[in-house]
Amino acid sequence: MKSKKKITKNTIIGELMEKNPKLVGVLIEKYGLHCVGCGMVTTETLEMGARVHGMKAKEINQMVAELNKLGTIGL
Repeated sequence: MKSKKKITKNTIIGELMEKNPKLVGVLIEKYGLHCVGCGMVTTETLEMGARVHGMKAKEINQMVAELNKLGTIGL
């Protein structure tokens, strides 16, 4: 049985992509995080990627909250 893990700002982008691919479109289209195609996705967290794209803490928290409304990460 798969357990569900909450998405946090410390979630690795590559893990999110692998475990819940439907959220990739949200990252790209709504938040402009095209880093999903970057080689850093295996080590970069959502917060790190968002900060590189100029997002502030409040925006990052809003993004994480929205991602959690849309899904979780199955383990």
